Amino acid sequence: MNNASFLTTKSRTRLVQRLGFTGLACAPLLLGGCSVFSPIPEPRGSLIEKTDYAQLVPGTSTRSDVLDSLGSPTAHATFDDNTWIYVSMITSPTPLGFPTVDKQQVVVLNFDNSGVLRKMDTLNRKDSIRVGMVGATTPTPGTKTSVIQELLGNVGRYNPMSNMSSTFGGSQGPLGNQGTGNGGAGNTLP
Repeated sequence: MNNASFLTTKSRTRLVQRLGFTGLACAPLLLGGCSVFSPIPEPRGSLIEKTDYAQLVPGTSTRSDVLDSLGSPTAHATFDDNTWIYVSMITSPTPLGFPTVDKQQVVVLNFDNSGVLRKMDTLNRKDSIRVGMVGATTPTPGTKTSVIQELLGNVGRYNPMSNMSSTFGGSQGPLGNQGTGNGGAGNTLP
């Protein structure tokens, strides 16, 4: 065997060191897909913990007590201002998609007309109902025209002075008589 084809011990150690440094440099790229670098959860809505609404007592707590402990509600019921809704959720971003809901909580508070808390309900994610989009389309009249039909169909329809009470291009002048435009008939000399 030829001694020139073999690596010396010194050159082998240099090669191993270079490969080790290259591996260390590439390690963050390789670990990028691991769960260590998972997306950071994002809180959304009125972040309410159980300790926040546990101090509210139906029959004795008022709207001002609720505002002091929970803050303003996320929403009111559509037809009832006496129903306050607090929505909180924790989501995680999803690459190229909608965020994933990790935790969701809804607190619904019902007040009577005098402002006293009467009922308190807490709903979790398992109480929710998934609402999907309907794939059908609603037909709309007039949407089957092409760009050329749109351009040629509107030729001659636009007159910026047609509905204005102006002496320029209108059929009536400021005093109610024929203006200078003469309604498109042209000017006549006396």
